[in-house]
Amino acid sequence: MGDVTTVLGIGAAVLLLAVLAVRVSIRLGLPSLLLYLGIGVLLGESVLGIHFDDADLTRSLGIAALVMILTEGGLTTRWEAVRQSLWLGVALSTVAVGVSVGVTGTALHFLLGLDWRMALLWGAVLSSTDAAAVFSVLRTLGVGKRLTGALELESGLNDAPVYIAVVLLASTGPISWTAPLLMLYELAAGGAIGVLLGWVGGAALRRAALPATGLYPLATVAVCVLAYTVGDLAHASGFLATYAAALVLGNARLPHRSDTLSFAEGLGWLAQIGLFVLLGLFASPSRLLGVLLPALVACAVLLLVARPLSVLLAALPFRVPWREQVFLSWSGLRGAVPIVFALIPLIQGVPHAQDLVDTVFVLVIVLTLVQGTTLPWLARWLGLVKSGEAQEVQVDVSALDELSAELLQVRIQRGSKLHGVYMSELRLPTGATVSLIVRQGKGFTPQPTTRLQVHDQLLVVTTEESRLATERRIRAVDRAGRYARWKGETGE
Repeated sequence: MGDVTTVLGIGAAVLLLAVLAVRVSIRLGLPSLLLYLGIGVLLGESVLGIHFDDADLTRSLGIAALVMILTEGGLTTRWEAVRQSLWLGVALSTVAVGVSVGVTGTALHFLLGLDWRMALLWGAVLSSTDAAAVFSVLRTLGVGKRLTGALELESGLNDAPVYIAVVLLASTGPISWTAPLLMLYELAAGGAIGVLLGWVGGAALRRAALPATGLYPLATVAVCVLAYTVGDLAHASGFLATYAAALVLGNARLPHRSDTLSFAEGLGWLAQIGLFVLLGLFASPSRLLGVLLPALVACAVLLLVARPLSVLLAALPFRVPWREQVFLSWSGLRGAVPIVFALIPLIQGVPHAQDLVDTVFVLVIVLTLVQGTTLPWLARWLGLVKSGEAQEVQVDVSALDELSAELLQVRIQRGSKLHGVYMSELRLPTGATVSLIVRQGKGFTPQPTTRLQVHDQLLVVTTEESRLATERRIRAVDRAGRYARWKGETGE
């Protein structure tokens, strides 16, 4: 009983310290993952004396955390924001990964004297960008949707091909000519499984009358985790299945959507904190100095050669301007993913795999310091920050099952063309009405002459039959104003 109490106490203290570290990281301009790693190192054998060297457990917990992070990333990604960047994101997560593995592996073969297979394994481990780092940094920069959408899709999708490549290269047997076909199957099957489970899960949640609001977020996350399990059992990509299922669910008409997104965001933070603290605990500072030189060489190759060249080739068909290519190149943020993937060859007994783990740990710290602290400045210098860009209206849906009706909670964002529209000009479909407006903390019943304002919150009651048309009308006016119908805006 005493051990359980101690573990719970330490866990709670670490979690509170990590939450406070977020605020400290914002003030210092440092990515919070560095502080989480620092907490882990502080708890470890070199400082407070907690000895932890179980690579297999670390890998297992790391994959579980990555599943949670991908779930949060997919659920909070708006399809409207990434749709125009879909093929660029796919190219960055496939073509750019292949180029990065080849260029990095070739350079490290000659510069560090690694044999070809080990050099390509290093290249594969280092080629994956980190979803947690990308999601947390890019959404606060104010960069256009084309770039943020492409980078979010890349970070959510590229874990799958990289994981497959690492497993193949870390195996002891020869790599068969069928390996590319196997990779294509795993990616295609994983994506299909994720989309199917996401669609089925969304339909089921819309029809289910669960007895408590808190059950909807749990069920949504469970569907995403189930997608990983089904994908893995089908020898497909579980990571891709997870992200695809979360992306479909996050853009579906889910009941209590705002509660689900809040729960997923908290779960994502918990996974990030736990993962980085665990990796810091697993690291041994006494070994890190010995791999400092190869880590700096790998940093230089990745940052100055492999990443820019891979972005150039992946973006070539899309005619991406050079300024955006520079930003895409510098935005290849690394985090926990390379460290977790580096544990795979260590567990499988690949020679010198411990050096790879230590090198990746140092590389992540260096690149996070270099890229994470300079990315906002670079975005401004390149003229890519869109300070006045409008945010789309937020519409949350809650089911009123016994009344066969639904309640929409609408938040009018900065830059919305709903601002200044009279209630009589909103012209919602039959069966829908605005029952309440909350403005500056005070609620009132709107009249036809009431004009909407930025930051207003609206409660709209609608029948189930009119819900979709109501949401489309609200989005149409948000995008094009009171004359949205004349301008051909449908709110799709």
